[in-house]
Amino acid sequence: MGEIIDGAEIARQVRHEVAAGVEKFQHDTDVIPGLAVILVGDDPASQVYVRNKERSCQEAGIFTETFRLSHETAQDDVLDLVQQLNNDVRYHGILVQTPLPEQISEELVMRSLDPSKDVDCLHPYNQGLLAIGEPRFVPATPLGVQELLIRSGYDCSGKNVVICGRSSLVGKPLALLLLRKTQGANATVTVCHTGTRDLKSVTQKADILVAAMGRARAIGADMVKKGAVVVDVGINRIDDPTRKQGYRLVGDIDFDNVIDKAAAVTPVPGGVGPMTVAMLVHNTLRAARLANSP
Repeated sequence: MGEIIDGAEIARQVRHEVAAGVEKFQHDTDVIPGLAVILVGDDPASQVYVRNKERSCQEAGIFTETFRLSHETAQDDVLDLVQQLNNDVRYHGILVQTPLPEQISEELVMRSLDPSKDVDCLHPYNQGLLAIGEPRFVPATPLGVQELLIRSGYDCSGKNVVICGRSSLVGKPLALLLLRKTQGANATVTVCHTGTRDLKSVTQKADILVAAMGRARAIGADMVKKGAVVVDVGINRIDDPTRKQGYRLVGDIDFDNVIDKAAAVTPVPGGVGPMTVAMLVHNTLRAARLANSP
């Protein structure tokens, strides 16, 4: 049986390091790092994510405030709020929680962010910096995946990394991150998607396989090379009448069978999820440092 990579424990370590960094930063500058979160609507998963982010910020000593707007909020009202937060020196980072209601253009909202406060790297300017290998910020989930691998002792350098999923939040930025000629990267990266022919033949060649497809248990044991490291980014609800809430969370990996074949696997929950939140507070501290650098 392969190793279960404990994302919750590694995230705790990152949050502890950020807390120490925040304390020193505040001592040196008399400034408290601040994060503003915009939450539009009442999506249950978004509510959970935002609560976790609030808790992690408070634990790290970061000032945070969540601006909750109704599901019917007009696009102009969201844009006005973004502009107010862009100009508010209390906030070094701004996070717009997605998904947004259909009447609001996610692209337009992200483009309206001050790039220096875009801690989830969704503004085209920051995405461009990442693409040329000089990132100001790295999206929290890809950065969390990289940190999981580094801190678990799985070096990507020279390895065949296969990423299943090409989203702007995970797949694309993770590929760019792992292609960089730096520590914890320097990999040969293949990105698979819905147009990939014979997906199994590609995933079976991966030394490190990242599943970010958003489909429950889409990656079976027959798709994984023996001894591979498997990182599961997916979070999916499946019916489970034995649970009080009537469902449970599973990843994009068939965990119970893949764990017997892989060298290491991240669980769901308790794997990449906690790392995403930890890297967000890391990025917020970085934004505060950049804003107060000479």
